[in-house]
Amino acid sequence: MTRLVLGSASSGRLQVLRQAGIDPLVVVSGVDEDAVVAKLRPEAAPAEVVCALAAAKAERVAGELAGAVAADCVVVGCDSLLYLDGELFGKPGSAGEAMAQWRRMGGRSGRLHTGHCLLRLVGGAITHREVESACTTVRFATPTEADLRAYVASGEPLHVAGGFTLDGLGGWFVDGIDGDPSNVIGVSLPLLRSLLQRAGLSVTALWAANPLGRET
Repeated sequence: MTRLVLGSASSGRLQVLRQAGIDPLVVVSGVDEDAVVAKLRPEAAPAEVVCALAAAKAERVAGELAGAVAADCVVVGCDSLLYLDGELFGKPGSAGEAMAQWRRMGGRSGRLHTGHCLLRLVGGAITHREVESACTTVRFATPTEADLRAYVASGEPLHVAGGFTLDGLGGWFVDGIDGDPSNVIGVSLPLLRSLLQRAGLSVTALWAANPLGRET
């Protein structure tokens, strides 16, 4: 029975998969994201950056799995960044950065890129590898100064790519999206379904192998 391993600490990604009927094994990669980005070309496109980060996370996790899991599993690594004004935004490093970022975003649209890396492991060896990104346009509202300060004070924007969520408090300040909503939360179900199919795996088989409430 193929175990799905999520190489991410993101509660949003975990919730997307659980709501879609899969309870994954969560293994946090601990990858140094700055070091991965530093190895890329300065002119690297947003899709290239998020795919490199997703691949680094999936590969790190795949190399650390115990034999019983590595015997038959699929590892999914993801990374999301917001692209606005020719710049990529990850998690704000401070409340001040989150405020400044939102003042740039308010009333405008940005493109949320999420890289996905899928590794199929059989007998402890990687037998299939897929890397691809998805992009969703997000149209931001313009929060009042009081609302923005309260939102930043909640701490939520400090822990998410782009400094906002679609499925949390930040959803109040998103006017709309063009594209896949699950991609904004952190893992695109349409893209993941396609990657799984290329690896010879079906969604329904993974439902059976990774039922909700399963013990790790």
